[in-house]
Amino acid sequence: MADWLIGIIMGIVEGLTEFLPVSSTGHLILTAEILNFQDDPRASIFEVVIQLGSILAVVVVFWKRLWSIVGVKTEGYKSSRLNVLHIILGGIPAIVVGLLLHDWIKANLFSMETVLVSLVAGGILMIAAEVLPKGPKIESLDDMTYKQAFTIGLFQVLALWPGFSRSGSTMSGGMFAGVSRKTAAEFSFILAVPMMVGASGLDIVKNLDKLSTADLTLFASGFVTAFIVAMFAIFGFLKLLESVKLTTFAIYRFILAIAFYIVFIM
Repeated sequence: MADWLIGIIMGIVEGLTEFLPVSSTGHLILTAEILNFQDDPRASIFEVVIQLGSILAVVVVFWKRLWSIVGVKTEGYKSSRLNVLHIILGGIPAIVVGLLLHDWIKANLFSMETVLVSLVAGGILMIAAEVLPKGPKIESLDDMTYKQAFTIGLFQVLALWPGFSRSGSTMSGGMFAGVSRKTAAEFSFILAVPMMVGASGLDIVKNLDKLSTADLTLFASGFVTAFIVAMFAIFGFLKLLESVKLTTFAIYRFILAIAFYIVFIM
């Protein structure tokens, strides 16, 4: 299959799933299996590059909020109580665990079997976040406490297991901590910027020897496609959360795991 076509297909999958609670990494691994791309030496670094395309979409969509977090006043965000400390507290747990277990995770958790297990496990967590009784929820990022940000960060550690879903784990953690579904999603998007830029940057540095100008078509098509699709996905998902619960996405995860188990493992 032509590089540009692989780039577009994988970019679409990344852009659609990065911010949905269904696991973009899991979908990329499963899609690579279908395209017979999983053993390509460029596969791992390619997935990192297209994730940066999705992150660029977050920066474009939330640029005013991101400026306000670092103290720069913009129209609509002249005073924001959500600040850098919230982001630091939300990111510390995954950063610490990720640095300690990075190589082990890469070596042991990036298979189809482990992804299918985590799809199911993450779905169970999301259902629990919806059905277990909880108190009143905050409806704005500006009302989020430092404790809530740190609790979300603890749940984000689960996303180091490919297939668990970063947005699914952080949204579930937010709901357990007393944050509304939509507000938890918004914080998840914003938290993704430093987390994924840092993780992607580390992977790129470690894999510089795999980058080549000959692969520009693959990387460029994937990056641009992921960016464009992610822009639409962010707006669509936030609108969808007004009427759809995480349970719906959990059921999708179960169906996907069962389908791939039957087709590729049984």
